[in-house]
Amino acid sequence: MSLIPSLFGGRRSNVFDPFSLDAWDPFQGFFSPSALANASGSTACDIAAFTNARVDWKETPEAHVVKADLPGLKKEEVKVEVEDKNILQISGERSKENEEKNDKWHRVERASGKFMRRFKLPENAKMEEVKATMENGVLTVTIPKAPEKKPEVKSIDISG
Repeated sequence: MSLIPSLFGGRRSNVFDPFSLDAWDPFQGFFSPSALANASGSTACDIAAFTNARVDWKETPEAHVVKADLPGLKKEEVKVEVEDKNILQISGERSKENEEKNDKWHRVERASGKFMRRFKLPENAKMEEVKATMENGVLTVTIPKAPEKKPEVKSIDISG
């Protein structure tokens, strides 16, 4: 991809044009589903499921809130764990759909397999009070924050 935009507008694609918007990818096909399946023995769907657990993490004045999109999963298929007092781990597995011999698949895009996401939380997170809910395929993990310690101020009387 060119770092300099086209002065003439529109999308250009030419192998010999140094300002072309299409970049040559030396790894094109290297990470294809067939190459991945041959390399690791697992399917591309397994790898996609591992990387497709999309997560948002926001901090409010009261808590850290982590939301993960896990469409099609039930709460029984998801694990939320606290590790080493400050690591939040979200993991689970989406089962593969049963295949029948007479089935003819035209497209397989939905991922199946295991996924895992880990987050190191700051020191102010109260890990013993973590709460998790799951609604409509969205996992919400709420980690309350410890109140901010304000420095103790001591007034000194001035004599004289």
